[in-house]
Parts: sequence; C-alpha cells; structure tokens
Amino acid sequence: MLKLRWYGESVTKRLNGQAAEGLQAAGEALLGQANEKVPLDRGDLMDTGEVSIDEAKLTAAVSYDTPYAVRLHEHPEYRFQRGRIGKWLEKTMNESAGPVRDWIAKQFRF
Repeated sequence: MLKLRWYGESVTKRLNGQAAEGLQAAGEALLGQANEKVPLDRGDLMDTGEVSIDEAKLTAAVSYDTPYAVRLHEHPEYRFQRGRIGKWLEKTMNESAGPVRDWIAKQFRF
C-alpha cells in the first residue's frame, strides 16, 4: 500500500511568505525608482513615500502622503524642477512592469 504525506498547508504558508517578501522587495525597488522622478523642492513629498503590504491578500501599494501629492501627480503639465515629472509613480510602474514581476518571481525558491 502506498502512503502519501500531504504538506499542502506548510507549502502554501511558505509560498505566501515568499510572495509577501517578493512584493516588499518589488515595492521598495519601485519606490526607489519613483523617487528619482518625484517632484522635488525640499524633499518633503519624497520623504513620505512608503510601501504597504497586505499579506492576507498578497497585494502591495506604493504611496506618497502629503496634502498635495495627488495634485502634483495628476498634473503633468506643471513645470517641475530638475527634470522631475508629474505622473511619476504611474510612469515608473508602467516602465517597471517586467522587472517588478521578476523581483516577485525570484522569491519563489525551494
């Protein structure tokens, strides 16, 4: 008689943990790249950038938290200093879709 051992729960837990680590790494990399484009005067906006991970849903968010962050992001017609741009987060995400996917995939290893 063949006996099987099921490790589904431990494998799932490990994979979810690795996925969360991948999301965190990808989010941090994305934030770093976005910070190279974020409008910059004194650095207040850039300093509020953060990565949030929901491990239960395996989702990540990169955000900036100032009263003017959305206004600056959504108005690319503004003239920013030193080559900085509006829509910096959206553009960075679109440019980084492939690498972000790769950063997450690297976390899945046994």
